[in-house]
Amino acid sequence: MNVLIVGGAGYIGGAVTDQLVAEGHTVRIYDALLYEEACRKPVDFVYGDIRDTDKLRPHLAWADTVVWLAALVGDGACALNPDVAVEINQRAVEWLAANYQGRIVFMSTCSVYGAQNAELDETSPTNPLSVYASTKLEAERALANSNAIIFRLGTIFGVGDLFSRIRLDLVVNTLVVRAFTAGKVTVFGGDQFRPLLHVKDAATAVVQNVGTAHRGIYNLHRQNVRIVDLAYQVRNHFPDLVIEHTDMTFQDARNYRVRSELAASTFGFRPSHSIDDGIEEVKELLVTGRIRDIENPRYTNQAFLARYATHLRAA
Repeated sequence: MNVLIVGGAGYIGGAVTDQLVAEGHTVRIYDALLYEEACRKPVDFVYGDIRDTDKLRPHLAWADTVVWLAALVGDGACALNPDVAVEINQRAVEWLAANYQGRIVFMSTCSVYGAQNAELDETSPTNPLSVYASTKLEAERALANSNAIIFRLGTIFGVGDLFSRIRLDLVVNTLVVRAFTAGKVTVFGGDQFRPLLHVKDAATAVVQNVGTAHRGIYNLHRQNVRIVDLAYQVRNHFPDLVIEHTDMTFQDARNYRVRSELAASTFGFRPSHSIDDGIEEVKELLVTGRIRDIENPRYTNQAFLARYATHLRAA
């Protein structure tokens, strides 16, 4: 099967590419290398912006399935330039829905649920609290009548592959970095929940569905964890870690727990990578010095875009 991975050079895309190639699919990556320095995967590669629809169109015509990973990801990153976030996260997907009739695998986010106390399934009300979540929800709606499967991802963690950029601004990975560099983490509030998912398990769900007829929205997570409990779990790997608590209102208002039973019953989704696996993966990178400059903003979406992505402008 010909699979076009739009945004395939990034954190999730690296793991998706590896698994698709291992399954025997013919893969092509279309990516603007916004955060990456290079794409070193042994597959066809096209350098391009998703807003350049004339350039993108022939590659869509080649593809049996499009895995759409391209996005400005994260509340802070999208808040830097909301107009560009709407263009990339929403308008480009609206164009895709109108101009591509093949199979689409789309990455959304559990952030669309906002702050809610119940355990949420795909029928639960949405309450987006940011430009990022709002644009993802609008993109979901644009794909409602397409041959699309939509994954609302929990917060991703861990190491996905050997070459692609790792994100160190996601809660598990961030706590590991702080444990390693400072020996101390500060937990704001701490009672807020996050649904967590290893990057390789997110990739597996993609590979499972590039050729299926399953459509609609599916939550994907491994487990729901309170931030304070996650900090203590990280301390199991860094015994000298000091955990500080503050009752200050936590800066991130999102608080949600989700259920992923629909994905399990529909296509057998069974995450195989634990939080401890992800902690150890990131710790190994740090301990062995495989990340030379941990503070480099390229590992953090918001910090990188604030400093370097001045070329991102609304069309």
